[in-house]
Amino acid sequence: MKTIKWNEGYTWNDPNLRWGDPSYSVLEPLAKRKSKMKHNKYFPLKQADQVTWLTNFKNTLPGLATALGLSNGVRDAAVANCNWLIYVTGSWLPASRAWSLACTDALAEAQTGTGSSAQVPPVFTAPALPSGVSAVNPGALTRLFDLIQTIKDSGLCTDAMASNLGIVGSVDAPPDLSAVQPVLAAKVNGSVVDIKWGWGGNAKFLESCQIMVDRADTHGFVLLTIDTTPNYTDTQAFPGTKTIWTYKAIYRANDAEVGIWSAPVSVVVGASA
Repeated sequence: MKTIKWNEGYTWNDPNLRWGDPSYSVLEPLAKRKSKMKHNKYFPLKQADQVTWLTNFKNTLPGLATALGLSNGVRDAAVANCNWLIYVTGSWLPASRAWSLACTDALAEAQTGTGSSAQVPPVFTAPALPSGVSAVNPGALTRLFDLIQTIKDSGLCTDAMASNLGIVGSVDAPPDLSAVQPVLAAKVNGSVVDIKWGWGGNAKFLESCQIMVDRADTHGFVLLTIDTTPNYTDTQAFPGTKTIWTYKAIYRANDAEVGIWSAPVSVVVGASA
């Protein structure tokens, strides 16, 4: 994958750069990225499950704080960290991904769309903070992990407390994420294309499936969706002439691509298909 640095002279209208092209990454900053934090065994890998875990922890902790010897300040800080992470993971991140897909659609419209009025690019508006939720300093999850380790080391946390808080580690060994590979199937179903995919038995260790499509329109493979539930329906209108659409996919975990790209699958669409 070619990584684009922000100071390398690329411009937003560079004709040699396609923002939907999976061979490029525009997410790398110039500075060296820090390695991703390893998950504790009790903390879920899938982001949807993380929201559930955080919600349970912040609802359960206040009732156990006294028995665990936690001050009101420590208790309130932990709840604030949970609230912020629930917002960022459950609301802000999905909204930003939806906006990213809208930007890809806007680029296609700018290049090949029709219309008699000036195009208005999509603008990202972050979801409003829920009542009682405030932004906290970076490192909220690290602080929660540190607090949980303190709780476990205190000698005050019973097995029942640990279970209620959801801090009992799993014994399941994760798969080799460098070797996981989606299996795709695609079939025309009336005016849409049904795309079949599954987790391959690794659902608890993966977050989503990133599906790309090449519509034989000179743009190559572009992002179709980042899907969190198996199977997807491509509702893009078919072209007026016979055309081959090709799909491929790769799994995602920790908000990054993992494993091997699937074998591409193709369907014939269009008026004369």
